[in-house]
Amino acid sequence: MVAKQLSIFLENKQGRLTEVTDVLAKENINLSALCIAENADFGILRAIVSEPDKAYKVLKENHFAVKITDVVGISCPNTPGALAQVMNYLSSAGVFIEYMYSFACGQVANVVIRPTNLDKCLNVLKEKKVDLIAANELYRL
Repeated sequence: MVAKQLSIFLENKQGRLTEVTDVLAKENINLSALCIAENADFGILRAIVSEPDKAYKVLKENHFAVKITDVVGISCPNTPGALAQVMNYLSSAGVFIEYMYSFACGQVANVVIRPTNLDKCLNVLKEKKVDLIAANELYRL
């Protein structure tokens, strides 16, 4: 339902992403999902990992700028229009989505959503019976 996501700020230079993945690998922390947004000077790696608190600690110890953000995980059919229906529920209720990313696996699409109002988003999703992904499940995908 509500999961912890890491946001890691990276300089736009060769090897920085490798450094992050090396730190996580050495600590046996798995990346379940990620996306990278960038501009001219830096990038933001948003990641769902197997052990977010441990990952936060080891990344800080290795001098990465990192923060933890609450996000919502949902699961919907991997078919045309399924995500559109969920987005219509949220936008009709006035829930603004800051960003989202998804990954499909066979017949299922898993979506990570960062709403501006987490409680309102959860209430709408529950009311509309959207399949929510428990945090511990999202960390293991």
